[in-house]
Amino acid sequence: MPKFDANISWLFGELPFMERFAAARAAGFECIEIQLPYAHPKNEIRRRLDGEGLTLALHNMPAGDWEKGERGLACLPGRQRDFRDSVTLALDYAAALGAPRVHCMAGLAPAGADARALEDTYVENLRHAGEEAAKLGIEVNIEPINTRDVPGYYLHRTMHAEALLARIARPNVRLQFDVYHVQIMEGDLVARFERLLPLIGHVQIADTPGRNEPGTGEINYPFVLGRIDALGYRGWVGCEYRPRAGTHDGLGWMARWRR
Repeated sequence: MPKFDANISWLFGELPFMERFAAARAAGFECIEIQLPYAHPKNEIRRRLDGEGLTLALHNMPAGDWEKGERGLACLPGRQRDFRDSVTLALDYAAALGAPRVHCMAGLAPAGADARALEDTYVENLRHAGEEAAKLGIEVNIEPINTRDVPGYYLHRTMHAEALLARIARPNVRLQFDVYHVQIMEGDLVARFERLLPLIGHVQIADTPGRNEPGTGEINYPFVLGRIDALGYRGWVGCEYRPRAGTHDGLGWMARWRR
C-alpha cells in the first residue's frame, strides 16, 4: 500500500505556513515534506512536527536567490563556495528536523556554458554533498525537472540523472522520481520506474497538465501507484501538487489507498 506524505509548501496553501502542520495531521497525513524551510526557525518547525506527531520526509537544499530566478547551484561553475554553504545549512536543518534526505536542485544551465564544465562542477558538488550528508546518515536526492515549467533546468531527464549518479558514485546520492516531471519529459512511467528502482530514494506525484491532484489529468494513477507498490517501493510518495479547488476538496483521490 503506498504511503503518502503532504508537501506543505504546495498543499494547505490557504493557511499560513505554521498552521499547515496541524492541517496535514487532521487530514490524516503522518509525514510531510517542505520545499524550502529556511525562512522559519528550525526549532519552531521541530516543535510543530513533534506537537502533531509528524515526521519530515525531506526538504530542499537552498536554491540560490529564488526571487532572482535561481533554481539551484549545483551545476554552476564559480559558485562552489555558495554551494558548499548551502550544503552546510541544509544539513543543519535536516539534522535538527530529523529529515532522512535532502533534495539538491541542479540549477539553470547558463546560456553558452561548456557542457563538460557544467557536468564536472555538478559531479564535484554532489560528491561533496554526499560525503557531508553521509556523516549524518542523510541521503541526497537529485531530481530531473521538466523544462516546460523551468526552462533551462540542467537536469531534466532520468537518463542524464542515471549517468550522473554513476559518475558521482556515492551510495547515499540517489534519484528522486517525480512522476509529473517524468511524464512531461519522457513518459513510459512504469517501465522507467521499474528499471530505475534500485536508484530511487523518493517519489513525488502530481497530474499533468496543470500539476493538480491525481485524477485531474492524463496519468492513470490507480495503475501507476499500484505498480509502484507491487514493484516493492516502500518509501514515501510525496503529494507535491497544486490543489485545483482547495486541499481538502482535492483529497478524495486518496480514499482508495486508505481503505
